Amino acid sequence: MNVCMKCGKTLTFNEIGAHKKFVNRGSMTFLCKSCLAEKLDVTVEEIDRKIEQFKMQGCTLFV
Repeated sequence: MNVCMKCGKTLTFNEIGAHKKFVNRGSMTFLCKSCLAEKLDVTVEEIDRKIEQFKMQGCTLFV
């Protein structure tokens, strides 16, 4: 089971995809959206918008 490497929250498929898309596609450990937003200095809502945008473009990192 994948959990956030910072806070320990159980991760969704899209959270893992977001980490791969925004940080490192080859990552084996991941951050949840909240911790990722903090790391990237953006809001969770901005990450959600980008996830939706990438899904519409057919990116297979997101469902």
